[in-house]
Amino acid sequence: MTTVRGAEQPASVKDEIGAARILPVVVLDDARSAEPLATALLAGGLTSVEVTFRTAAAEETVRVLAERPELLVGAGTVLTPEQVDRAVAAGARFVVCPGFSPRVVRHCQEVGVPVFPGTATPTEIQMALDAGLDTVKFFPAEQLGGLPMVAALAAPFRSVRFIPTGGVSTANLADYLAHPAVLAVGGTWMVAPALLAAGNWDEVTRRTAAAVTAARPHPEV
Repeated sequence: MTTVRGAEQPASVKDEIGAARILPVVVLDDARSAEPLATALLAGGLTSVEVTFRTAAAEETVRVLAERPELLVGAGTVLTPEQVDRAVAAGARFVVCPGFSPRVVRHCQEVGVPVFPGTATPTEIQMALDAGLDTVKFFPAEQLGGLPMVAALAAPFRSVRFIPTGGVSTANLADYLAHPAVLAVGGTWMVAPALLAAGNWDEVTRRTAAAVTAARPHPEV
């Protein structure tokens, strides 16, 4: 079992994600693309990234990205305690799950890595609270009702912060981020698999910069 260096403080990681406001969700098939991906994201203005454990390259991708001190790197689509250990050993500073797994959450807490489990219902949010968590992924956001559903869930769970992911884009991210219960939004549109496979890093930077601009609060006229 691998322990996070110095045991990462959940509040500090949450603050960093909240400051970035956007969490790109990366599915990378070739870890050799990790270095140019890091450069493209940073050039576009993003400093947080979630690498999904959906491919054989995930572990090495986390390792390469974690070598960039400017980046806060986490592991996503984590389904088992064994994947938690591999992610942490590679340098992941937080873990994201598509659903709520008591085993995975408990293991993350044991090794000292912040975890943001996926939730879709009040029952799962209650389970997260019972586990001592106050920030969850809301997934798949748009398919579950989008911002109106987030608002409905936030009403009884006033201490919970959400990271809506799934169907979020530059067109609707500002609406999500305007809700006080939303910590940040996750998405793949700026790191779409086709862009990564083609090595179209300029387009990754362009989409990232557009998302960062859209996420900025705009003063009322």
